[in-house]
Amino acid sequence: MTNARTRTAAALAATALVAGGLTLGAAPAHAAAPLANTAHLDFLLDTATPTPEPGHTTYRLAEEPELVMPWTYADARDGGTFERVGGGPLDAATGDWGQGAYNTDDISRAAVAYLRHWQQTGSTASRENAYETLRALAYFQTTDGDDAGNVVLWMQPDGELNPSAEPIELPDPSDSEDSYWLARTLWALGEGYAAFEDDDPDFAAFLQERLRLGVSAVDREVLTRYGQYETADGVRVPAWLIVDGADATAEALLGLSAYVEAVPDDSAVRASTAKLAEGVAALARTTTEGDTTSWPYGAILPWAKSRSLWHSWASQMPAALAESSVALGDASLLEPAVVDGSRFAPELLTSGGPDNGRYPSPTETVQIAYGADSRLQNSLALADATGSSAFTDLAGVQGAWFFGLNRSGAAVYDPATGITFDGVQADGSVNRNSGAESTIHGLLAMIALDDRPELADRARSVATQVSREGLEVVEAETAQGGTVVTPESSWTGESSWSGSYLSLTNWRRSATIGIGSSTQERVIEPVIQRVEKGTAATPLSVWTTGKRPLDLLKSTVGARGITEASGALLPQKLRRTVPADATTVEVRGVTGETKLDALLVRPVVSRLVLEGDGGRTELVRNSTTTTRSATLEGSGTLSVYSADGVLVSAQTAAGAVTVPVPAEGFAVLIG
Repeated sequence: MTNARTRTAAALAATALVAGGLTLGAAPAHAAAPLANTAHLDFLLDTATPTPEPGHTTYRLAEEPELVMPWTYADARDGGTFERVGGGPLDAATGDWGQGAYNTDDISRAAVAYLRHWQQTGSTASRENAYETLRALAYFQTTDGDDAGNVVLWMQPDGELNPSAEPIELPDPSDSEDSYWLARTLWALGEGYAAFEDDDPDFAAFLQERLRLGVSAVDREVLTRYGQYETADGVRVPAWLIVDGADATAEALLGLSAYVEAVPDDSAVRASTAKLAEGVAALARTTTEGDTTSWPYGAILPWAKSRSLWHSWASQMPAALAESSVALGDASLLEPAVVDGSRFAPELLTSGGPDNGRYPSPTETVQIAYGADSRLQNSLALADATGSSAFTDLAGVQGAWFFGLNRSGAAVYDPATGITFDGVQADGSVNRNSGAESTIHGLLAMIALDDRPELADRARSVATQVSREGLEVVEAETAQGGTVVTPESSWTGESSWSGSYLSLTNWRRSATIGIGSSTQERVIEPVIQRVEKGTAATPLSVWTTGKRPLDLLKSTVGARGITEASGALLPQKLRRTVPADATTVEVRGVTGETKLDALLVRPVVSRLVLEGDGGRTELVRNSTTTTRSATLEGSGTLSVYSADGVLVSAQTAAGAVTVPVPAEGFAVLIG
């Protein structure tokens, strides 16, 4: 379960299962069989009979007293089996966990997975599990009092709700304010209503009632600030996002958009949906308008309180905006989504894939299914909304993460069992646990791929990285010169140092940083702690390579506002590129203290090459504001796209072909 910009670690204690462990099977030969398999998610399901509590009930609770929900974690055991595990330490005497066995974040997304699988395949088992998990989810929602509409996060194995878990997650109690779990509850309720509207009108009416109750909580706790703005390091940001997050708000929008399409005349929910979508778009435009050749390269940031943080998990802002644009008939919502999907998405692919966190350097390079699925869903939603093949071409590469296009080089999803491993570590090792979140997002990705069989086959059969030329990180402490300083904490409250930093205060002495050689020019972005204007001497630094001047950087930001710390750790792109044959850059602090964390080094044209039984894929991306030539090799269809994902040219290639790639555009060869 991933929340609040930290990933909760799986508990070490485990509850042994009497029977039913799942074993990861050998990958079958490529075939037309569906990729989606609910077996492991089914295995995670268990039942609890809740203790009657004021303000908590659900559909037909008297007639059907048991609730069906997935355990939060599943730890790998010998022989390829798994044990279901709760969150936090286990109290052996009571059987309670510090947090609980079941949580609404995972119950809501399990419901979405079962709903989509049922709608796609007609599976009666998935329909039943969708019904049961939605019933369970509704029980967690508080139905009366000051917190009506909000949602408790945790439940113990015996069905007792645990509003104040240990370790603490905010808000505490968990139903006292807006939250990620409220947003995800709305996601499930919205998709649930749309699916059951004709199938079971009585149940759909119950889901509608609960969705409206959840929306009333958002109206009360979030949308009272509609139209208001705050300042974050000098940038104007919207004040009406769920938990100040475009990420959480986007997941609510996925369900609300589905509901609005099903019930377009529900004016109250439609109005709230439009306001939330406007908030996500407002935050998105702070990075998708203006210069998208520098960090974050057109990505939509997840958190209004940080200008220097992005994570792949829950990064479904483009998908939510695309789906909201359709549901609300508002084409303006699609514009920032397209920028993220056509500029940042290929940049991310050529720089190593869906890292858990860039804060702003890629400091957390663990990769998980939640992040990989989020990126895939964005591309597919944009493909549906725009009709552009740019996004399906990218989706074929993004989907390959599950089948080997990751640092381990191995598949992390098994269609034979439905097991998705919990992640790939920075060193390429695989976390072979398989908890609810990973299982659900692996399943959601497979359901999406199964909707497009040719794309599914491509993702599975062309998933071996042959080469990559993209973002490289050079740590500042490798420099010759300057003073290396280790901060007391790497986390600043809104970003993270990638390690130690280099302090430059003496203009008479320069520091030299090795960057290696290249076959092409490179864009350099020093990651510098920029000071809040007026709070300290302005850091000025001069950058050169040999006798070539690169830039004079002034490292400041505007007023702190709602952010957690004064100043901001942010990349600053040097005005001039570094020649291919240059192997070092030099920096000299002129005034103030320049605190240098790292260098982000990117080729002007980045590249990713994949091969497999299904052929070859080559992706190139132009990182600059001018057209650049790129040579792609192989036989197949070569498509060139603009910075906005518009097809510029298409041809059949055989051998090496050189094409002009538009400014910030990309090209894909599929053969």
